[in-house]
Amino acid sequence: MKFCSECAHPVSLLIPPDDNRPRYVCEQCGTIHYQNPKMVIGSIPVWEQSGETRVLLCKRAIEPRYGYWTLPAGFMENNETTGEAAMRETLEEAGARIELHDLFSLLNVPHVHQVHMFYRATLLDLDYQAGTESLEVELFSEMQIPWDDIAFPTVAHTLKFFFSDLARIRRDGGEYALHTRDILKPMRSGE
Repeated sequence: MKFCSECAHPVSLLIPPDDNRPRYVCEQCGTIHYQNPKMVIGSIPVWEQSGETRVLLCKRAIEPRYGYWTLPAGFMENNETTGEAAMRETLEEAGARIELHDLFSLLNVPHVHQVHMFYRATLLDLDYQAGTESLEVELFSEMQIPWDDIAFPTVAHTLKFFFSDLARIRRDGGEYALHTRDILKPMRSGE
């Protein structure tokens, strides 16, 4: 940040009184510009048929990770709940209508200032189609998932958590769990 959004004067990075971390501060008008993580919200849209569970994935038509597969997800907008964001993103990216279930995964990605949250969901029908941010959308069983072409670690972890829970529930019964994980910045070789 270079300029104050309140008065357009240059800002300085300093620790304000009674704070403990550097913030962009306008020394002209006194505005402290707090910057907080962005919320990425999505769903795990599932279709059950003849005892087979398949998950709807989207092939990205935008950067980053153009051409890689992801769950339908995106940045939360102001004035919406996380559940509304998950349903909106699923409709925008996959043209899919869903019934939303419980929050399933919460993944912290501090090095890019994001928190990713995915809800379990059931597809209401098979009337889906790629949105403007997707090249294609497709249903995958666990064995069909293009694991080497998954766009983001948060999506790969969420899918692994999901299929692990599904196997456990089929074997022993029980419920889906809430999964959390911190995705830390990968270390460079030699560090």
